[in-house]
Amino acid sequence: MSNIEQTLSIIKPDAVERNLQDQIKNEFKNKGFEIIKEKKIHISKDEAEKFYKVHESKPFYNDLCAYLSSGPIVVMNLQRENAVLENRKLMGATNPEDAEEGTIRKKYGISIDKNSVHGSDSAENAKVELNFFFKD
Repeated sequence: MSNIEQTLSIIKPDAVERNLQDQIKNEFKNKGFEIIKEKKIHISKDEAEKFYKVHESKPFYNDLCAYLSSGPIVVMNLQRENAVLENRKLMGATNPEDAEEGTIRKKYGISIDKNSVHGSDSAENAKVELNFFFKD
């Protein structure tokens, strides 16, 4: 039985700044993802804090929020079979230095913070995150 899922992907400020949106979108399309919805937005630090609330207790929380709100981002609703897992695989490890060859973060990431993309880490979080950006 097929397991068609949706997941959130964010092309982060470092990648948008370098005009990599089209290349990154093509990475997804080439791996069988369909981009259901997408929009380019610039969120406030407040919104970033709400979005990353799950990381509130972590030491990197403030930097993460400041960074996500530092410039335009592209948020996308991606769909395919096992979208969450497949997106995690395609993105690669959080730290681009540890990411496997061919992954988005290996190709485009600058650092552990400026790693070009965000993706939901579970089907449950995908629903929450998609709802955050794409409330109908």
